[in-house]
Amino acid sequence: MKSIAVIQPKSATQIPEPPIARFLFADPRMAAVWLVVRLYLCYQWLSAGLEKLTGRSFEFGATFGQSSGSAWVFTGHDGAAMKGFAAGALAQATGAHPAVQDWYASFLQHIVIPNAAAFAYIITFGEILVGLGLLVGALTGIAAFFGLVMNLNYLLAGTVSTNPILGVLAILVILAWRIAGYYGVDRYLLPILGTPWTGSLTKKAPVTEPIEMQKAS
Repeated sequence: MKSIAVIQPKSATQIPEPPIARFLFADPRMAAVWLVVRLYLCYQWLSAGLEKLTGRSFEFGATFGQSSGSAWVFTGHDGAAMKGFAAGALAQATGAHPAVQDWYASFLQHIVIPNAAAFAYIITFGEILVGLGLLVGALTGIAAFFGLVMNLNYLLAGTVSTNPILGVLAILVILAWRIAGYYGVDRYLLPILGTPWTGSLTKKAPVTEPIEMQKAS
């Protein structure tokens, strides 16, 4: 027991952030940069989600508004597209150097495919909600986190595309959660909500009189 007491520190030690990290991820002067990153991620997620919802392309360019295939939801055969996506991933789980690992292939085969319709709705509306959160700058760090979760799942399913780029940008937005939504709802929402470890930032600590003034009174 004595050895344990010696090992445990008597007080917590905090290592301060380097100035460059504070400037990049906590200084409002960088908010405009994170706004650009946020809107780019918003465009990617919102266009992908709306395409799954409507079956039409929402990417800027010649294909905008054109049919991109069947929608993922509200079609009468919900889950068909999700099953096709999962089947394509399972096809990459074989060979000497499979792109999809065995444990993830098992997850797709035994959980995703039997519940393909539910996952189709989760992914479709998950992408739309992430895009909307990034668009208006509401709980930006949380929205970027769930976007990153989807990026990782797409990568585990063998779909590279822009997922590595979007994943890296999402990590940066998560690190900059304090100012990434500065030009948005978070500018007013975060001071009200505060953080889980401090509570609301609007709750002021009680003001106490200096000891000298207390003695004088």
